[in-house]
Amino acid sequence: MIKIVIAIILLLALISLTSGFFFLIKDGAKSTRLLTSLKYRIGLIVLLIAVVIYGFWSGQLVTHSPWAAIH
Repeated sequence: MIKIVIAIILLLALISLTSGFFFLIKDGAKSTRLLTSLKYRIGLIVLLIAVVIYGFWSGQLVTHSPWAAIH
């Protein structure tokens, strides 16, 4: 379940990035849509980091990297 939430948040951040690029190209200097898109993207990335930290803390996300193994 948490992996789906992470994928959705990442997809929303990519949509925000794409819309920000569109606003940068299309709009003039008087528009605030680019700044609004940046605010949404920063908020989504902070939320993504919080969800990943929660996933590791709760045990729903685990790492299988060899350097993380405790011998």
